[in-house]
Amino acid sequence: MPYTILITGLGALGTVFATMLKKAGHTVHALTREKYIPVLADRRTRVTGIWGGHEATLDGLHVSIDPLKNIPLDLIILTVKSYDTAAAIEQVKPLVGKDTLVIVAQNGYGNYETVAAAVGKEHTLLARIIFGVKLPAPGRAEVTVIADDVRIGQPHNAVDPDRIKAIARAISSAGIPTAYAENVAAILWDKILYNAALNPLGAVLECTYGQLAENAGTRQVMDRIIDEIFLVAEAHGMPLNWKTPEEYRRHFYTNLVPPTAKHFPSMYYDVKAGKRLEIDALNGAIVKLAHEKGISVPVNETITSLIKTKETMSSRQPG
Repeated sequence: MPYTILITGLGALGTVFATMLKKAGHTVHALTREKYIPVLADRRTRVTGIWGGHEATLDGLHVSIDPLKNIPLDLIILTVKSYDTAAAIEQVKPLVGKDTLVIVAQNGYGNYETVAAAVGKEHTLLARIIFGVKLPAPGRAEVTVIADDVRIGQPHNAVDPDRIKAIARAISSAGIPTAYAENVAAILWDKILYNAALNPLGAVLECTYGQLAENAGTRQVMDRIIDEIFLVAEAHGMPLNWKTPEEYRRHFYTNLVPPTAKHFPSMYYDVKAGKRLEIDALNGAIVKLAHEKGISVPVNETITSLIKTKETMSSRQPG
């Protein structure tokens, strides 16, 4: 069945969801920043890359929720950066009706918790996204790589699995490979491991995932990052799909890095653009969780400090 959907955040990821879902026959509105309205006045969005070329004209493009207050929404998909999650869910909270589900489709730890606290677990789904997207221009997204299907679930079993499976089928039918995951929280932690090991190093050293894995020095750093995350996850009782760091690392270097070897992390592009970085939802979150349990995580602390310094320095660059 067709859904009525609001995409909150029309960046790279949001543009992909908006375009593909609208083209598939769903009603799609989007919230974006006012500065992008003139560029997207025709409401047309485009996706290129490994999934082919797709175009769509969105049903609405908005800077506030006022035009949406009388539109019953089936889905709200949050694709904003992690540091904007709290503000974004407060903005759209009045639109969450009895049957509305909010899909948290973001990097890192803490986003699901923030959204569930605001609207309730029974309205909150967690998605693990592990495909890469560039945004050459507003409303123009390029899908560059995919390591696995999108996985959607409800970490506390607060939503009927059949309902989630129907949503997953709809997204998959739109051309974004998606599947239901009962263990979505553990799958998200897989991505936290993946991103925390690769993204900040790739941003600092300005290199691809493959180059990081090929170099003995950076490989050693990534191994230590993974070791520390396992310590923190175990201390907090976080669900993981892997029994030991060694088991995960075999999977990481054998199955995850090769398909994305030529990929630069999104954090690298954010540095280049002088944007704020999502380190507090990745390695920064590991540091915070470690401090709560009195655990030492020196490598994650160091990489977090380096990225925060890089962020400050890049924001001061002229132009």
